[in-house]
Amino acid sequence: MGILVVAVGLFVSFSTAWLVSDEVKYLTRAGAEEARILDRARPLEQVIADPKTEVGTRGLLQLVVDVRGFADSLGFAAGDTYTTYTDVGRDTLLLVVSASEKSCICPHIWKYPIVGKVPYKGFFDPKMAKAEAARLEKRGLDTYLRPSGAYATLGWFKDPLLSTALTRDSMELAATVFHEMAHNTLYVKSATAFNESFAQYAGYHAAARFFITRGDSVKARRALERWDDERVLAGYYQNLIKRLEAFYAARPDSATLDSGRVALGAWSRDTLQQMAPLFKTFRIGPMASRPINNARLVGVLIYRTNLDWFEQWHQARNGDVRGGVAALKTLMTGAVGDSAFLRLEAALRP
Repeated sequence: MGILVVAVGLFVSFSTAWLVSDEVKYLTRAGAEEARILDRARPLEQVIADPKTEVGTRGLLQLVVDVRGFADSLGFAAGDTYTTYTDVGRDTLLLVVSASEKSCICPHIWKYPIVGKVPYKGFFDPKMAKAEAARLEKRGLDTYLRPSGAYATLGWFKDPLLSTALTRDSMELAATVFHEMAHNTLYVKSATAFNESFAQYAGYHAAARFFITRGDSVKARRALERWDDERVLAGYYQNLIKRLEAFYAARPDSATLDSGRVALGAWSRDTLQQMAPLFKTFRIGPMASRPINNARLVGVLIYRTNLDWFEQWHQARNGDVRGGVAALKTLMTGAVGDSAFLRLEAALRP
């Protein structure tokens, strides 16, 4: 599930000089949707106690309550996040747009108050999302639209659990909640890939510890296997991107660019199919047949950058999730942007 970090200082940004009419419309819609979500939120305990709540939903909501309590024991900043529940009344909460040049993996960047620079933009209005993607495509960019069922406001608002995030997979639900608590605990401005990759590490390892304490070794093992699969997938994408960057560095003409991307797409497909036996929880499916799209690669890398570094950090602390997250938070004090990964890399050196 995609997690979108929303720039919650948007309301105060109307007075800034860089805003144009389309941006005002976007911020107005985002603000109105956020207000509607918050207005419809009900306390989790109230929804759980409501006899009208479906039994399966009641069990999942109770799981969220339990996860929140465990997150606090791990030193995660749970705050008021996920103490309420909102049924948004639709299957897809929002669409996220990312874009990149066709001749390089160069993410298009949006700038906002509070969160800084981010390589994507989320839209509650599907028409606005598609219009933004079409505008970027006219500029000759690769674009990618993906759905997202949840987001975080980094403690600025009392984030409710949304119906679109209420997956029936209890392991993934627990990991998602821990993922959001991780964002509340550690956030580095203008370092989207670091923030999301950190939250992946924290989410799955915390979920494994949670299920171990409940005596559910099956789900605990599956959480760690999913984390292992994420790391394998990260390695595949890193290999693909290195090949693409080498190809783009030769500055191919238009015809060579198209044919080269097709050839690298074929290599990507064959490689991914050969790797299929390595995955414990993922199924390759149609993913292998996707053509090269730099914007899609920008999107997937947001959640899969240097994942092995986070695992090394975890193992160096004897698998202690609480200690690992606390130490990483201390290490990142004052960090901004690319300095986050540079600090982590330096800390991992012998």
